[in-house]
Amino acid sequence: MNLLILTGLLLPLLGTMIGSAFVFFLRGEITPRLQKTLLGFASGVMVAASVWSLLIPSIEMCGDMGRWSVLPSAVGFLAGIGFLLVIDMVTPHLHLTGDREGPKSKLSRTAMLSLAVTIHNLPEGMAVGVVLAGVLDGATDITMAAALAVALGIAIQNIPEGAIISMPMRAEGHSRTRSFAYGALSGVVEPLGALLVLILATWITPLLPYLLAFAAGAMLYVVVEELIPEASGAPHSNLSTLGFAIGFVAMMVLDVVLG
Repeated sequence: MNLLILTGLLLPLLGTMIGSAFVFFLRGEITPRLQKTLLGFASGVMVAASVWSLLIPSIEMCGDMGRWSVLPSAVGFLAGIGFLLVIDMVTPHLHLTGDREGPKSKLSRTAMLSLAVTIHNLPEGMAVGVVLAGVLDGATDITMAAALAVALGIAIQNIPEGAIISMPMRAEGHSRTRSFAYGALSGVVEPLGALLVLILATWITPLLPYLLAFAAGAMLYVVVEELIPEASGAPHSNLSTLGFAIGFVAMMVLDVVLG
């Protein structure tokens, strides 16, 4: 069990590292076609994970509340949206679209882009921590296979995010090693965030429905605020739509089959 928990904690970071390693094999930046396809895929994975792996289990855990069983999920979901909204407002960062947001800062473009991806990774790490906590709790229907499916799905969608940092850094003249290191470091927040939530959730079991929905809200904030606007912009928006469909179905199948 401990080995499986460790695997779940580290899988998302591994995805970020794989994406960052593209800098050793590709020249220049990722083509717009590939970037939009990958961003669409990442959006599909996160939406499916939010629904099947987080929101539905959250509602099912409160089944004894009758018609009000959805209330903890609604509260947790809105709290997750609000949490990421506040972080976006107080942290200077660069959107994937290239637009700056947050308070004024003298940070470089690369540093601000890294902050943006790190912000993305925080709710993903929290999501992994919450589903693992649900497994350890034993009072939920979440299985270890389902938790690992969530971690694997997030790891897959982290691949383009790692590349989004490392490839532009290499194009700006940084060494491949340094570009890889910056991309990989953006994913370190995931196992740390997952571990923190895991520790807290094991002590505060009654909050699990809220935490599951909180993670879903935070993940969907990232999808709506960042991934979809960048992926759906012309040209090649049809590729992002196709990527979304493939990512959504892949995550749905993983969760249902393994869960």
